[in-house]
Amino acid sequence: MGSTYGDWLREQREAAGLTQQQLADAAVMTRSHIAHIEAGRRIPSKEDARRLDKALDTGNVLSSFLPQSDSTIADHFGAARQLEQQATMIREFALSFMPGILQTEEYARAVLGAAYPPRNDEERDRALVTRLERAKILDDSVTPAVWAMLDEAVLRRGVGGKSVMAEQIMHVVRLAERGRVRVHVVPFGLGMHPLLAGMVSLMWFEDQPPVAYTEGVRMGRLHDSPDLVHRIQCAYDLTLGEALPMRDSIALMRETAKEYGHHD
Repeated sequence: MGSTYGDWLREQREAAGLTQQQLADAAVMTRSHIAHIEAGRRIPSKEDARRLDKALDTGNVLSSFLPQSDSTIADHFGAARQLEQQATMIREFALSFMPGILQTEEYARAVLGAAYPPRNDEERDRALVTRLERAKILDDSVTPAVWAMLDEAVLRRGVGGKSVMAEQIMHVVRLAERGRVRVHVVPFGLGMHPLLAGMVSLMWFEDQPPVAYTEGVRMGRLHDSPDLVHRIQCAYDLTLGEALPMRDSIALMRETAKEYGHHD
């Protein structure tokens, strides 16, 4: 979301003479959650907005002017990307291509090069730098904990060509084998499953409620509603229960990388 809503919340809080902590106490929220909303990094749930209205005596203004669902994908993705850097646990489901934080440079270059309208070289290079910066959250050996559930289509779609695919798949295999990520493949043989409509990213935090980010063609949405986040988590869990175990997933990924020409 843009900063307007957060700016307005901050103005109302300051006009009431409250610190972020005092408002958090009055609205039964954490101070960091208030800070993220004011900075434009979080979209408050309807329940949050109602509590903020009550604490600030602003009627139903904060509830009525919640950012609408027609915000651009860039707005939602920007907020999701910032939350990604703060998460203690990330669980990804990828339907068509590798999650951004797991992409190699050449794979990311191929993905970004397929955008429409086309990017010029400068725009593509800038997007590539941002994509590779996201992957640095894996430099820490422990946090965030990352689970990646990949539809088999992710392995079979030859993004960037055979050598790019071979290296991309083995990059994830190496992360999994050293225990940095958990990886599970959802095989074609499963048929229909609860997440087949698009990609999902679930994020948990130390001091604020979990969120879900979903994305389709020209559409991305950051979900903050506890009920909706729980339902997406359940859909993830149901699909994970049908996915291949990690050992079998790694074996399939190694075999697929060999088909693309990788040699140990």
